[in-house]
Amino acid sequence: MPGTEEKINEILKLRREKLKQLVEAGRNPFIIEKFDYTHHSTEIKENFDELEEKEVSVAGRIMSKRGHGKIIFFDLQDSEDKIQILAKMNSIGEEEYGWIKQYDIGDIIGVVGKVFKTNTEEISIRAEKIVLLSKSIQILPEKFHGLKDMDLRYRQRYVDLIVNPEVRDTFILRTKILKNIRKYLDERGFLEVETPILGTIAGGANAKPFITHHNTLDIDMYLRIANELYLKRLIVGGFEKVYEMGRMFRNEGMDYKHNPEFTNIELYQAYVDYEEMMRITEGIVAYVAEESLGTTKINYQGIDIDLTPPWKRMDMEEAIKEFSGVDFSKINTDKEAIEIAKEKGLEIKSGMTRGHVINEFFEAFCEKNLVQPIFITGHPVEVSPLAKKNPNDPRKTERFEAFINTWEIANAFSELNDPIDQKQRFVDQLKQRELGDEEAHMMDTDFVNAIEVGLPPTGGLGIGVDRLVILLTNQPSIRDVLLFPTMKPLEE
Repeated sequence: MPGTEEKINEILKLRREKLKQLVEAGRNPFIIEKFDYTHHSTEIKENFDELEEKEVSVAGRIMSKRGHGKIIFFDLQDSEDKIQILAKMNSIGEEEYGWIKQYDIGDIIGVVGKVFKTNTEEISIRAEKIVLLSKSIQILPEKFHGLKDMDLRYRQRYVDLIVNPEVRDTFILRTKILKNIRKYLDERGFLEVETPILGTIAGGANAKPFITHHNTLDIDMYLRIANELYLKRLIVGGFEKVYEMGRMFRNEGMDYKHNPEFTNIELYQAYVDYEEMMRITEGIVAYVAEESLGTTKINYQGIDIDLTPPWKRMDMEEAIKEFSGVDFSKINTDKEAIEIAKEKGLEIKSGMTRGHVINEFFEAFCEKNLVQPIFITGHPVEVSPLAKKNPNDPRKTERFEAFINTWEIANAFSELNDPIDQKQRFVDQLKQRELGDEEAHMMDTDFVNAIEVGLPPTGGLGIGVDRLVILLTNQPSIRDVLLFPTMKPLEE
């Protein structure tokens, strides 16, 4: 008995032989330039009463084939759904029917025929003409088992979309979500802009960048890790409300919620603070959920989540006290903070201060408990180099992170507009880089110059679009909401 691989090779060989026969007979499908179709499958099904016994033309891929003798049934899949095609020899003609019998699952065809219902009440098309538009010389996964290997699904998304039609629905919903984010902001007077993806400084976030080289200038350049600093330059220039949605790139780890290339949106508004950014954050999320799903109450992987504003607020030190039992209001020195961190088993790195320890405590003990939407405020200055200090406690900043389902969904500040303070924050970040922190912020002298010109009080917000899409589409991984996620190349 031949093995599976041998069978596959035989099928592939047979398909190529069929293509050769078509070409030799002057029926090469690849020279056909177009096919004019009049309807999609869903339109025919939804309007059967009007279309019964009327001529239509459709185009799509053969997904199943059955019958024998003088009758063949195809299931044709177009961009919307499937519809059954009935091909009879006495309607098609004996010679043409002989070729049609050789068509394979995966072939792309155009069909002209009349709409009718079979004896089993299935809306179908009685073919009068079938044109082979593209010959598939590969093998689609077996229809009952589909494409189940997740790694292969991500690598061959084109096959995934063919054999798992529900995947297409996820990406249609993704596009709807993105459109609704833009609609929310556009209706509130925000201007969508474009800023550079390539830059000489990787700024706006604490992250490790991808490095490339510009040959003409003979300089290294960076793919952007954030678009924050350019957008704030536009506020300096006189725009009051701007946003940009686009790809960011971070040379970091990969897991179910991280991909090196991801979609983010950042927006900035003059003359407001981070409190207004909270209202915008919960407003965007609730609006997009309502417009895209029809509800602000979702179920994500078995967990009920209510996105309805207003969301809960909690200071970072308050959250640490609740979830770890450590009260940082009573810990005032770097030495005390480091000692308590060691007691709790946290990793201590060179140059860490009380503020760094607070951030480590929050990530270790708190994030995993933040399921319902919540704003965490009071971030330490050390981990917030672009945020204004809290006037009541200069160790903290006017910043928040929004969490849903334990994930950080949004990050926002009352933007630092003091150029003296900003320059010193960059200097402090450079010291962290010298101590080995590759994610610490680079010095951006032009940005300092920009806010020396004058940045008005400004609120800024960044939202992780992919994570929001994961939640609203109920998908387990970021790879399920990216059409082509980053994959390690297969060894040849």
